[in-house]
Amino acid sequence: METETVDFLIIGSGVAGLRAAIELAPHGNVLVATKDMPTESSTEYAQGGIAVALSDEDKVGIHFEDTLKAGDGLCNEDAVKILVEEGPERILELISWGAEFDKEGTKLDFTIEAAHSRKRVLHAGGDSTGKELERVLLNKVRSFPSVKKYPFAFTVDLIIKNGECCGAYILKDRKMTAVIARATILCTGGAGQIFARTTNPMVATGDGMAIAFRAGAQLEDMEFIQFHPTSLCSQYAPQFLLSEAMRGEGAILRNINKEPFMKNYHRDAELAPRDIVSRAIISEMVKTESSHVYLDMTHLEKDFVRKRFPQIYSTCLRYNVDITSGLIPVSPAAHYIMGGVRTDINGVTSIKRLYAAGEVACTGVHGANRLASNSLLEGLVYGARTGRAALEFRVQSPRATRRGESSEFEVSEYPHTYHTIPEH
Repeated sequence: METETVDFLIIGSGVAGLRAAIELAPHGNVLVATKDMPTESSTEYAQGGIAVALSDEDKVGIHFEDTLKAGDGLCNEDAVKILVEEGPERILELISWGAEFDKEGTKLDFTIEAAHSRKRVLHAGGDSTGKELERVLLNKVRSFPSVKKYPFAFTVDLIIKNGECCGAYILKDRKMTAVIARATILCTGGAGQIFARTTNPMVATGDGMAIAFRAGAQLEDMEFIQFHPTSLCSQYAPQFLLSEAMRGEGAILRNINKEPFMKNYHRDAELAPRDIVSRAIISEMVKTESSHVYLDMTHLEKDFVRKRFPQIYSTCLRYNVDITSGLIPVSPAAHYIMGGVRTDINGVTSIKRLYAAGEVACTGVHGANRLASNSLLEGLVYGARTGRAALEFRVQSPRATRRGESSEFEVSEYPHTYHTIPEH
């Protein structure tokens, strides 16, 4: 079996993985392995925006309280505090790297989404925020010659020796390679594809959680799956996400009889937390024996809708749904997993030298239900923190996989069957 030695191995190229790579790039060789193209991740498909307390009417304390409330009392408050306090710095950093968020005049244009009490959601290209973040982060990563990318490389298992993670077995070009690393960071995203209906891309199959579990890592809160209330529901269309921001801008949910119903379920109506809206929609579908409800934007000015949601407008139009003049059939779909590989607030897992950040990880920052548009912010904040933690370990443990020091890490041929799952 071929072997390759690097300082840092990052598995996944979404916002968390790229931000970790940027943090580590000045300090060693970084390999970013991803099972598809580097741009193919949940980050690219994120439409609504990124939540941050930067507007004149907002404060980090209010963002903190909104996040706790959405999490149904189960958030790790220390993790939430870090998210909202470090978030503004990460956004300003992105802007300095060339991020172009939408503006109203000369000021950043903040919008409101469900369960937010202030306008704090930044967006780019109307409804293409994730693509803009991916563009900026990839460009920044390309500026570092120390970062190497492995596209179309599937991580099969972690390499565990004496209770430590020493890298991973990676399948690329039909060859298995043992990648030896001083620190390994999982940034593999979520697991939406285990559900029949999901807004997640095809790559979101829970690989990171599976390989971490097989290696003996602790997982936490795996029962907390968020279902996005509004996914396009049409026989001929893909399960396309219809952003939370549409309701933030005034879209109304109506049942199959075209009756508005959300005020019957929550005082905030369409702007209630996602879990409440999804359950309300399912209740209406059961009552009316229908496969969907409707999202209605026909009362909003057409040019505004087309400008604010250009990607959603053009995609729906391809499937004969004009969001400016007709009702949009929608139903809930699996969207985000709050649980994952258990970590502390620095991305440290229960296995030495193994780290995790982003949706694959569980810091407890989202509790039982993630607040809308906090996921991209989590990737930025915790991707950076996890990178720093991996760097600190390398500095404190200089013996960990010095280049050419391979005797400690002799790798046998990878077996054709999975390793026995250790006791947890």
